[in-house]
Amino acid sequence: MRTIGLLGGMSWESSAIYYRLVNELVRDRLGGLHSARCVLYSVDFAEIEELQRAQDWDGAGERLGQAARALERAGADFVVVCTNTMHKVADQVAAAVEIPLLHLGDATAAAVLARGVRRVGLLGTAFTMEQEFYRERLAGHGLEVVVPGDADRALVHRVIYEELCRGVVLAESRVAFREVMARLAAAGVEGIILGCTEIELLVGEGDSALPLFPTTRLHAIAAVELALA
Repeated sequence: MRTIGLLGGMSWESSAIYYRLVNELVRDRLGGLHSARCVLYSVDFAEIEELQRAQDWDGAGERLGQAARALERAGADFVVVCTNTMHKVADQVAAAVEIPLLHLGDATAAAVLARGVRRVGLLGTAFTMEQEFYRERLAGHGLEVVVPGDADRALVHRVIYEELCRGVVLAESRVAFREVMARLAAAGVEGIILGCTEIELLVGEGDSALPLFPTTRLHAIAAVELALA
């Protein structure tokens, strides 16, 4: 079994889900008392969020590159960056190490295409929804990506940072997200990517008539498949 290098802490709420999922998936695949061989490097998210707000992506990339090198030194065979938004600096992180980086966007696109979906809605932080780094990665796989309108994007971003990243899960926010997803469905999308790892704390398959693509789970599945290949 290869050792999975989890680069997390953005937020630790979602990284805890990554850790649980990779271990559950290995147990389900191998049975018995098996669990995942993994190394977790958890950053201080307050420092990363400050760099995000300052638009200092080079500084953020350097910080995560240092963390990736620590994972490599600790014996990781490949790196999993446990966040959608910080895949903005995925190339910088990949360049910092000799081991491969398993890109979340690629794992997500493969799952979307496997369901026969081509026109997909995207929920995530404002960075993920509005900037090109993530949407273009998905489009490179042949997907048409649709994001919510201005007010809905602001709502989704606020709930992620002010609630979910702090471990706060509110029923009224779940209702609001259902309404956002219903509006995406009305816009003609065939499925919706939950493109922020914390969103899976709030909504799941029962919250939308359309197929949902939970990126944390999809990334964890891809990591375990690579680890066991």
